[in-house]
Amino acid sequence: MARHFLRKAVFGLCGLLAGAALSGPAAAHEGHDHGAPPPPPGTTLAPRAEAASADFELVAVLRDGTLTIHLDRFADNAPVEGATIEVDTPEGSRTAKPAEPGAYVLPVPFAARPGAHDLAFTVTAGDTVDVLAATLSVPAAAATSSDTQMAAPAVLAQLGGLRTDVLAGILAGLLIGFLAGALVMSRRAGPLLVLGSLGVALAGTPQDAWAADTQPPARDAAQRLPDGSVIVPKPTQRILGVRTLVTTAGTFAGTVELPGRVVPDANASGLVQTAVGGRLAPPEGGFKPPGTKVAAGEILAHVHPPIGASDLKDLEQQGYELDQQIAIVKRRYERLSAIPNAVTRREVEEAEIELKGLETRRAKLERVQREPEALRAPVAGVIATADAVAGQMADPNTVVFRIVDPNRLWVEALGFSPDAGRSGATGRLPDGRTVALTFLGAGISDRAQALPLLFSVASDTGELRPGQFLTVFAEAGAPRTGIAIPHSAVVHGANGLPIVYEHVSAERFMAREVKTEPLDASRVLVLAGLAPGRRIATDGAELLDQIR
Repeated sequence: MARHFLRKAVFGLCGLLAGAALSGPAAAHEGHDHGAPPPPPGTTLAPRAEAASADFELVAVLRDGTLTIHLDRFADNAPVEGATIEVDTPEGSRTAKPAEPGAYVLPVPFAARPGAHDLAFTVTAGDTVDVLAATLSVPAAAATSSDTQMAAPAVLAQLGGLRTDVLAGILAGLLIGFLAGALVMSRRAGPLLVLGSLGVALAGTPQDAWAADTQPPARDAAQRLPDGSVIVPKPTQRILGVRTLVTTAGTFAGTVELPGRVVPDANASGLVQTAVGGRLAPPEGGFKPPGTKVAAGEILAHVHPPIGASDLKDLEQQGYELDQQIAIVKRRYERLSAIPNAVTRREVEEAEIELKGLETRRAKLERVQREPEALRAPVAGVIATADAVAGQMADPNTVVFRIVDPNRLWVEALGFSPDAGRSGATGRLPDGRTVALTFLGAGISDRAQALPLLFSVASDTGELRPGQFLTVFAEAGAPRTGIAIPHSAVVHGANGLPIVYEHVSAERFMAREVKTEPLDASRVLVLAGLAPGRRIATDGAELLDQIR
């Protein structure tokens, strides 16, 4: 009887233990809240220290016992090369060694100890010397993570990465269950006690005990934060080519946008046309292809005028008549020359002159049949277009070649005011290139209900070609006040509004919505949303906007 009662008591105890085991990790049911779920693991950054001055911006990153120092100019975020950096550390003063453009390395054994370490960086770059102070905070996990990983027993990995205290509790529960089973000497109570003890051990452990004790490995990766700002480590900024500009306010002339087109300079371009119709023939060396430089007066082609059958017979008849007249005059001249004493000198000279005139007419008649028209270059330049094929029949006034001097080009724009662009203008091509323009004149007759405005390209023409379209920004209207920034600094957000990225700290950029108006070919004017003295990203802003 006593043994039967003891068996029931043991079974009841096992039920209680199993209930306790199941109650520990139970999920919240409807109407109850056991707290918000833990946030998903995010990208972690290695320990780092930042410092900035009016000249330099410095970021020191700790990784594997080495401090990597990234040094940039504060104003434009360009890497500083060839600098000397002396670091005052808790172990004394040391000099960092150059590793790559704008990056310097320094071994730091003291960083193995967790805590805050005060550092002072003395930067010498050319004639500029500056001292920047920063504090490097090394957490305990970062300082001891490598030792902990090496000392962890292999059984932890087999058990899913449990912490040491959790594993000890589980082993203790198993031991208690084994001893209790031995005491009651029951075949069924022993295993139940073992399972119950294991449940007690697991129920007493925190819910996050099964998570890995070590933090995810630090890797410096660009990421967007919930507040809309973007964290971009310095190495990533170097890859993206991020450059910044310190904003300043000013007053600028008003600007109007005009459609424009590149046209050749009328004084440095020309057309090669046929005066009479005929068959084209190449000159010595053949036809020159487009893009070939030619000199003024150089022969580019020949035109053989066509001669009909009737015309040819008329020419032949004229030739026969001229030959007969030449023979008669020639004999008369010979007779008169043979008897100089019997005739006057005037008769001899008249016969000689008549003979030469007939011979000249005969020679020209031969050239009409055989000599072609030479097409010559009217100006020096480059062949822009060529429409010449050997044997091709060309009508009179046919344009065979177009010659343009690529260093002398004009821009024709259509505007509504003859004074637009008199004080200055710039042009922007579809690919973003800009050119400086100088006002030449304005027409007085409307073209498509607008006035043609003519500008000369004052800057290097580069790869400009006649016929290219561009947007002309001509100064006109009342002055405006605002902040001038490059076009590349403005991007459009998901809502379509223009935004710029402010460089708020060494590795953090904040998106700012702004109101802009066109200023010239390379800049826009910010009227609202941005204050003077702020650093904004100019180059690489489009790439910053893609970071998620």
